[in-house]
Amino acid sequence: MTERLEPGTPAPDFALGDQDGSPVSLADFRGRKVVLYFYPAAMTPGCTTEACDFRDSIGSLAGAGYAVLGVSPDEPEKLKAFAERDGLTFPLLSDPDAAVHQAYGTWGEKKNYGKVYVGVIRSTFVIDEQGVIAKALYNVKATGHVARLRRELGID
Repeated sequence: MTERLEPGTPAPDFALGDQDGSPVSLADFRGRKVVLYFYPAAMTPGCTTEACDFRDSIGSLAGAGYAVLGVSPDEPEKLKAFAERDGLTFPLLSDPDAAVHQAYGTWGEKKNYGKVYVGVIRSTFVIDEQGVIAKALYNVKATGHVARLRRELGID
């Protein structure tokens, strides 16, 4: 299990390819607030619910100064199909070796129906304009998570 990050610590920088194969770095967003969320797999029911909730909230999040980035172990081709299928308008980043997941403490042991395995721990981070973690939310539920996050951030 990788170490979990706490508010007040610098967000680990990264550069990953997005759904179009273009490089995206956290440093590209310095000076902006970022919602960085980690999800297990594109086009699965829970991940679709969460991504569509972010899509539907992108106007209010952007209006409050937040960029949204999603990260999964999926390859760019699958992320592109996911974005096109569901009209996702924010970058989906590919982390196939889970290095960024590990840096954020979102890769570890999980239990599902009594079976133990290693995978993505659904998590969301709010990163401030200086690149410091303002919120670190681990083991979030896909349904209702974005609404809860908006409430916590004071976004209507």
